[in-house]
Amino acid sequence: MDDPSADDGFRVLVDRLWPRGLSKERAALDLWAKDVAPSTELRKAFHHTDLSWPDFEAAYRAELDGPARTAVESLRAELAPHPMVTLLHAVADESHNHALILRDALEA
Repeated sequence: MDDPSADDGFRVLVDRLWPRGLSKERAALDLWAKDVAPSTELRKAFHHTDLSWPDFEAAYRAELDGPARTAVESLRAELAPHPMVTLLHAVADESHNHALILRDALEA
């Protein structure tokens, strides 16, 4: 996770687990939205088995449209008044991570 920047606006952690070794002070969060993160089962399947990115993406989108729909709608409403929002995550791969999928769902 990158250090806070003045350009971040409203900072939202979108991981289900707190990032290892990160203090709450250093994180400088405005909100921890763990209910919109991939389910524990899906996260483990992606990181510990051979679940492909396209399969993960489809499964996570299904979670966002199903069980996590209320959490997504609540988060969307909470973010609405903020002109700039930064979704924070502890995934090293910047092109294959759940925050990108969540961003699309929030913007839809």
